[in-house]
Amino acid sequence: MLSPRSLFQEILDHDESFRLFCSIAASGEAQGGWENGRIAALVPAGEQGLAPKIARHGADEDKHGRIFRALLRKRGLEPVPVPPEADYTMLLERQGIGLAHDRLRSDVPLTVRDVVVYLAHSRVTEQRASEQMNLLRRYFAGHPDVGRAVTVIARDEDNHLAYCQEELLRMAAAGHGRVIQRTLRACALAEIRVHRDVSLAVMARMGALLGWSRARSALLAAGIHAVYAYERLAGWRRMVTLSMPQRRDALGGAAAPAAECV
Repeated sequence: MLSPRSLFQEILDHDESFRLFCSIAASGEAQGGWENGRIAALVPAGEQGLAPKIARHGADEDKHGRIFRALLRKRGLEPVPVPPEADYTMLLERQGIGLAHDRLRSDVPLTVRDVVVYLAHSRVTEQRASEQMNLLRRYFAGHPDVGRAVTVIARDEDNHLAYCQEELLRMAAAGHGRVIQRTLRACALAEIRVHRDVSLAVMARMGALLGWSRARSALLAAGIHAVYAYERLAGWRRMVTLSMPQRRDALGGAAAPAAECV
């Protein structure tokens, strides 16, 4: 039976597919850590209260990267380069989503509009991350190798999503509502395209590593296209809705150490 649980179990049980999965995840998290670190350093004077929260966000992402690398070391595996067609963060940047890396490498402070763009981009991508990690937590929380890791990362992603929504609602109340909604919609529509393309690329790589039949690969590709069709029609709206989270000030403390997970 083809299910999310059986699919990930197959990837988890095979060294090379697990190596690719963890390498892609670690690279994306490390990139997110760098981006948030630079944004925290460039926050404009009027939004300095955000800087510690953005820095905490970056510290969490760095922690997640360390967790995935530790999972590889636990299996005696080394990371592999991320295929360009599977590089989610770089593909989003090429779509013009979020703040360009050239901008973040400069020492020029960000504008309030830049902060709005950052938060909107994060709100959309953290929705995806929260959903994916909670799926893994549902199926593998008790797994002896990855259970603690997916539980901790899923909790962090939920906190990131809560933080983004709370801060966007604050900025909407300050008069940025129209810009926020336009930016959220553009980010969401771009993200679902990139997610489709990356999913197809990753599944093609996994299929080659695991020896999937042509029929099975075609079935998985059809499923990815079906998800995209739903998201293009209506599913993207969940990424742009803003509601006050139950947990307020979700990034108000220090990041927990990664050692607790491996």
